[in-house]
Amino acid sequence: MDKLRDSMPEGTEIDCYVIMKVVASGGFSLIYLAEDEDTQDEVIIKEFLPKKLARRASNGKVMPLEEKQVDNFNRSLRLFYQEAKVLASLRHPNIVQVRGFFLANNTGYLVMDHERGKNLASYIKKRSGSLSTRFIMTVFPPILDALSQIHSRNLLHLDIKPSNIHLRTGGNPLLLDFGAVHEVRNEGTRTGRVVTTGFSPVEQYYQSGNVGPWSDVYAIGASMRACLDGKAPPSAIERHAKEKLKPAARIYRRRYPAAMLEAIDWAMEIGYEKRPQNARELLDALQSNNPVESESSLSELLDEKRAIS
Repeated sequence: MDKLRDSMPEGTEIDCYVIMKVVASGGFSLIYLAEDEDTQDEVIIKEFLPKKLARRASNGKVMPLEEKQVDNFNRSLRLFYQEAKVLASLRHPNIVQVRGFFLANNTGYLVMDHERGKNLASYIKKRSGSLSTRFIMTVFPPILDALSQIHSRNLLHLDIKPSNIHLRTGGNPLLLDFGAVHEVRNEGTRTGRVVTTGFSPVEQYYQSGNVGPWSDVYAIGASMRACLDGKAPPSAIERHAKEKLKPAARIYRRRYPAAMLEAIDWAMEIGYEKRPQNARELLDALQSNNPVESESSLSELLDEKRAIS
């Protein structure tokens, strides 16, 4: 890991937690597995340490890289706190639950439940895609239901992708990482920008882009498509310039139900006005044509669930 991204060492005590190990590193934060000293529960701690704005000093404190970045750092820290407030206000069985938030080391820490299982992105890579209809229909309807609650609160997630979907034992999914969460304001306006190639819609690439619930819908469709292809779709920018992605309904028609494939293609329309306009609309489309599979497909699902367990 880059020296500027040095993590807290194993055994570090902070608040009432003991750091066990680093489990992930992103552009804005470090993620740790830790133990609650009071309950002995394992928890996940997200430490705000934006790579382009801050570093860890020799005394363990997080400091802006330069004096001129102090204001940006403080503003970003407030947004990090906003993420904690949003997550704490959302109660849904498929949204990661927040235990608390505290300040230390000149930065902020978000404490969440630790859920055993594995990441959907790594699972797709391991199995090279081709996941069963039952598996896809086990994972995505609950995520869409959670997303529908987010949209009903006039909020957008704006960073949905397989790496932000956690598969608990048995395939029960959990939506993670609300660092890009955004409140819907006037049409065509937003603050900040988070883009993930293959999963972000074209409007998310531009400051003036008209982002809305339909933007999260695109990301869900792209994540479902990755379950079929075993890789991320082409970027929305590439697709907008020259469409190279063949419709799922055409290339997978012999393996998957037409209704599910058509829903994926619908969610991935380049023009936002052509997509389902929110998570509930896509969920209704999937559930109204809930496919039934053969015994051989059920056997495949059981194999998948054992792989997750």
